[in-house]
Amino acid sequence: MEPLDIQAIAFDVNGTLIDILTDDAMEEIYRSIRHYLTYQGIDLARGQVRDLYFRHMKEQMYSSAEKYPEYDAIKIWQRIVSDHQSDFTRALPAEKQRQLPLFLAELHRGISRKRLELYPFMFDVLQKLRMKYPLAIVTDAQSVFARAELHKVGIVDMFHPIIISGDYGYRKPDARLFRAATTALAVPPERTLYVGNDMYRDIYGARQIGMKTVLYMSEFGDKTYDGTAADYTISDYRELLKIVGIVD
Repeated sequence: MEPLDIQAIAFDVNGTLIDILTDDAMEEIYRSIRHYLTYQGIDLARGQVRDLYFRHMKEQMYSSAEKYPEYDAIKIWQRIVSDHQSDFTRALPAEKQRQLPLFLAELHRGISRKRLELYPFMFDVLQKLRMKYPLAIVTDAQSVFARAELHKVGIVDMFHPIIISGDYGYRKPDARLFRAATTALAVPPERTLYVGNDMYRDIYGARQIGMKTVLYMSEFGDKTYDGTAADYTISDYRELLKIVGIVD
């Protein structure tokens, strides 16, 4: 196999680097948050917390002018707290009030998470890749939890830049996210390889600006989209080393 002529590599995260399973429908999430909110002077039933969360998320998405809108988890909880606070809530220390939406977003994510681990061989492969190439991330997520999850699996310091859709207000396959990564890398798109698990959001998105692409065949993501094809397809990350010409 002739090695690719590239200067940088960018990755998707969930379903590509990290094998993660979350369930936002779990009743335990909203029961726990409901109980926590009572200590902040906010009295809501479990079902109210759940319904408000999804209602405000949909409102954010529908009101966005973006073609591929992204929501803001912290703003969802800011809205819930603001709309349902009591005099007791307003009397809380200012710093606690300021941090409350952030804490609720982290709590929601933490309770919803069922699995969080790297895919097989991922860590060793990244260690080898970073010796030769700068590594970046372009992912659909919320910064409030994405960076912490990368830290938990021990790889957050391997990547710069880390482009997260929640910081921009739009999601993949929006070409601007991929362009932000190549601009920060100072590497032309055609000399940058992008690795993802979804043919539409990842492969189609990256190919819009001329990036070379690798489709990782995890259990997540769509593997076909309207005639789009990845340059390479892998099911074992050791294959990526061969593609870029690194002897394992």
